[in-house]
Amino acid sequence: MVWNPTVMKDWQIAEEAEKNLPTPEEYQEMLGLQKDELIPHGKTPKVDFLKVIDRLKDKPNGKYIEVTAITPTPLGEGKSTTSLGIMEGLGKRGANVGGALRQPSGGPTMNVKGTAAGGGNALLIPMTEFSLGLTGDINDIMNSHNLMMVALNARMQHEANYTDAELAKRGLKRLDIDPKKVEMGWVIDFCAQGLRNITIGLGGKNDGFLMQSKFGIAVSSELMAILAVAKDLADMRERVKHIVVAYDKQGKPVTAADLEVDGAVAAWMRNTINPSLCSTVERQPCFVHAGPFANIAIGQSSIIADRIGLKCFDYHVTESGFAADIGFEKFWNVKCRLSGLKPNVSVLVATVRALKMHGGGPAVVPGRPLPEEYTKENLQLLEKGCENMVHLINVIKKSGIKPVVCINSFYTDTKAEHALVKRIAEQAGARAAVSEHWLKGGDGALDLADAVMDACREEVDFKYLYPLEMPLRQRVEVIAKEVYGADGVDWEPLAAEKAKKFEADPKYADYSTMMVKTHLSLSHEPSWKGIPKGWRLPIRDVLVYGGAKFLCPMAGSISLMPGTGSDPAYRRIDVDVNNGKVSGLF
Repeated sequence: MVWNPTVMKDWQIAEEAEKNLPTPEEYQEMLGLQKDELIPHGKTPKVDFLKVIDRLKDKPNGKYIEVTAITPTPLGEGKSTTSLGIMEGLGKRGANVGGALRQPSGGPTMNVKGTAAGGGNALLIPMTEFSLGLTGDINDIMNSHNLMMVALNARMQHEANYTDAELAKRGLKRLDIDPKKVEMGWVIDFCAQGLRNITIGLGGKNDGFLMQSKFGIAVSSELMAILAVAKDLADMRERVKHIVVAYDKQGKPVTAADLEVDGAVAAWMRNTINPSLCSTVERQPCFVHAGPFANIAIGQSSIIADRIGLKCFDYHVTESGFAADIGFEKFWNVKCRLSGLKPNVSVLVATVRALKMHGGGPAVVPGRPLPEEYTKENLQLLEKGCENMVHLINVIKKSGIKPVVCINSFYTDTKAEHALVKRIAEQAGARAAVSEHWLKGGDGALDLADAVMDACREEVDFKYLYPLEMPLRQRVEVIAKEVYGADGVDWEPLAAEKAKKFEADPKYADYSTMMVKTHLSLSHEPSWKGIPKGWRLPIRDVLVYGGAKFLCPMAGSISLMPGTGSDPAYRRIDVDVNNGKVSGLF
């Protein structure tokens, strides 16, 4: 059934669609699972990853479809909606299809961005469960992360209060932690700017160690990054050992293993290894697993979810966070390298709105009406903005993939605008299709589904942008020039010093390069739209994540704790006390 999203809100469509939500028994049949491979959890059962992957290890993989986007407006251009639309369109064509999406954070859900459940008739259900905690993975990550901070602060307190001999009686060795070099803070799954900088340990010597501290949002935790890239439980357990919590006064790392908290952290995390099952409104199954930041981490659902999906489905759809210069680049050179999986096609989502912005249109501001340039036909503005799309088509082609451009249709678009974008995309060597999945569900995505299936029939000569043996600074130079279009890279003294140290230490040779920059421009400057020319990428620092094994060159500042705006979503969310139904989610 198709609902009218112009008169029904997303939560209302979800409420109607959930009357036909697959049962655990139906999920079992859809995925070809055995009874003991499905873990009950209300409307959203989990899949026992270890059992499934062991049983199906010799089964050939299905087709691997990645979804990314052009450089977006601050409103986003519909990658999740398109991912669900592709599943629905392929379902209408009779394909055995499913996918994997990230778990949404409570911060954006209760703030201004919304839940990331798609929208209209390309929507993930059960929407309430998906949006409000799902099966508790983020809560497990919060507890695990904060346990490391409990261990750190308690250890610092005891080392301040006891002599070496007294510590030895308690089975402890002095770690000599430098309170000015504590890397981690606490986490909470909301946008709380008032917790960005705090002081803890106020009171007497029994009230903890007095120090400056901080909070980040839960999905920024390194544990979330680890969950996204871990191959299995053993890999996750090993990575937890190496998380750098702080540094000692000699500059040596103090890890979770040094604090003897790594085992307990892994125990808290054990159930997160299993993906949860949700569904499109047209009943295609979709795994939901992990939700890492898209700048300091890969910004995608997990390797584990993709491994299972490729065994269970003939077509498996996965989404990369942010635009192709960040999301696809990390999928290409980090996620695929770690997983050993090779994609068949990449779908590049484009909207007329975003392309007009890149053509010189006025600023797009969340919460404000769109300027008329975006709601009336303007082919000149649109054609100029298509340069951004062509650039990112060429980036995807460098991986050996021939991309499919999805023109995500809005009701303000005109046929002439769609025709122009389609022609330019095809001239650049991509397949292209206009899709109306938001309005019509799978029926609106049939052309897109056909283009994706056609692309999946082609052989892919997949290749990475750089070899793993390439030194860090050279990797960054290649990414800056080949993906962003920069003329080169400028390293500030601190960043250059760190990079030299990492390059000289064989321990970091296999660390992934995880670039940190704005998603609102190909450059480091959010206001530079289209294809910026004549610029160099400045790198001011390099962050290290010892458990996830990431080196993160920073081309701009980053806050791990977003703030809540003046008109957040929680003002409109409520529950019916008579039946427990939640309203107001979007």
